[in-house]
Amino acid sequence: MSATLPQPQFDALCALARAGDALTQRQIHEATGMSLGAVNATVRELEARGYVVDRRITDAGLEALEPYRVNNAIIMAAGLSERFAPISYERPKGTLRVRGEVLIERQIRQLHEAGITDVTVVVGYKKEYFFYLAEQFGVTIVVNDAYPTRNNNSSLWRVRKRLGSTYICSSDDYFTSNPFEPYAYKAYYSAQYAEGPTQEWCISTGPGGRITGATIGGHDAWTMLGHAYFDRAFSAAFTRILEEVYHLPETAPKLWEAIYIEHVKELDMVMRRYPEGMINEFDSVDEIRSFDPKFIENVDSEVFDHISEALGCRKTEISGFYPLKQGLTNLSCHFAVDGEEYVYRHPGVGTEEIVDRHAEAAGLRLARELGLDTTFVADDDVRGWKISRFVPRARNLDPSNADELRRAMRMARSLHTSGRELERDFDYIREALHYEQLVERHHPIDVPDYVELRTKVMRLKAHADTDGFERVPSHNDFFPPNFLVSADGHIDLIDWEYAGMSDVASDFGTLVVCTQMSVRRADEAIGYYFDRTPTAGERRHFWSYVVFAGWCWYVWALVKEAEGDDVGEWLYTYYSHATRTLDSLLASYEACAQHAQENTQGGELA
Repeated sequence: MSATLPQPQFDALCALARAGDALTQRQIHEATGMSLGAVNATVRELEARGYVVDRRITDAGLEALEPYRVNNAIIMAAGLSERFAPISYERPKGTLRVRGEVLIERQIRQLHEAGITDVTVVVGYKKEYFFYLAEQFGVTIVVNDAYPTRNNNSSLWRVRKRLGSTYICSSDDYFTSNPFEPYAYKAYYSAQYAEGPTQEWCISTGPGGRITGATIGGHDAWTMLGHAYFDRAFSAAFTRILEEVYHLPETAPKLWEAIYIEHVKELDMVMRRYPEGMINEFDSVDEIRSFDPKFIENVDSEVFDHISEALGCRKTEISGFYPLKQGLTNLSCHFAVDGEEYVYRHPGVGTEEIVDRHAEAAGLRLARELGLDTTFVADDDVRGWKISRFVPRARNLDPSNADELRRAMRMARSLHTSGRELERDFDYIREALHYEQLVERHHPIDVPDYVELRTKVMRLKAHADTDGFERVPSHNDFFPPNFLVSADGHIDLIDWEYAGMSDVASDFGTLVVCTQMSVRRADEAIGYYFDRTPTAGERRHFWSYVVFAGWCWYVWALVKEAEGDDVGEWLYTYYSHATRTLDSLLASYEACAQHAQENTQGGELA
């Protein structure tokens, strides 16, 4: 049967179907929002078609609604919910308990109440937290492995063959009353009115409430909030467009909503208004606390336990959470207690394989003792979390600033000359050889001249090892992003995950390579380190470690490329630092060795 009902007739039939009994004219008016006159006219039309008798829906009326039946629902639950730090570090937001109910469970029950029992949950981040739903609620679980690198368009891609007459939902929405219905007239996106300024997607509409566009941010506007409904025509058109654009590089970071808006002229969807407060999306811990004051008291979160224990405060005293820029290996968020601001560092997935947390803890304590890192507050060398003091308006080190570069090199010097020992040992060459093995798990290293480069680097290392420089406690990630320069000019050296005993020149090597520092500026840095003009031997040794650092990170980049990652221009940057001065350094060492040999032979002949 084709859908042929005018919308007033559809609305009246839906009201009668929900009631399951006779409704008065006024009751239909209250249920549909139609005027009393329109209700009377519509009911007469329905009676003439045999869909209504004595203000009750007939079997024919129910049959007339069937083309509008919602067949299924997709709940998207794959995302990281980074804005909901730190709780999202531990579990997906949709699994949180709000006002006594787990968010996604409440939504599934609301769908079931509306007769929507074919429910698919698309999972990704910490997917195992959702598996129980299959047995408990009979949902279908679909895994979206692309969630780390793509936005939610990848979730709809995974279920594109399931799109038809379909609700599209987010796992973390809280509806104060059930918005789902067994029948829907046409495709719509739910909306709530925002008074004043808002950063939500603000909707513009044309005749019949059809959405004609949306902008991010606005003022006094209807905003896209909550669920959407795809009718069959919309699903077919959207699926066709998604298949056309999905594999374009520019599509990966887009919300499915952005793809829809870009093709809004081709996709017929209306805005459906909901009253204020009915639809709730929580972008931060503080927002959910405002909605559910008992949330923090009841939440099962080790993060809050760690903070409470470390700072001696109650969980209810912790506030001001928001995510900070994420590092390569960790997740971090801001929080406040009693007016003091802090950073909570949560270990990233898999970091236990590459980061020795016990060694990091030893480095942190040494740094605090030496005054190199005054931000460090507390940590756990088993579980890997850390609390630091937040430095407002901080910036990273500017190596082009002579004063800042001088201070940074003197910080390195104070660390190296501290006379302390760290348990871990770090060596560029040993690390690079390990990376070689990782590359060869994927394929042989057949880069032109690689073997020749490797041989030269090993020769240079053999020479440098005879220079007699000490192995000293080193930072081993010594570059500008790990320096915090406060508004008053104080400098802290942070992130001690790779701290260990290394050659005295290792930190310099990292700094030069990662900043692409000029030769002149790098020579100045060596002078700042020694607080004098370096000898030719000292300069040669320090520049050798630029080669070793370059080669180490070059091989690391080959690993990343072999794994399918694109490191971009850094591959060449590392390579160039490994090769640029290699031959001249070798020549210098070998000339000195030849000279020493000749002197020795001359002495013997005499």
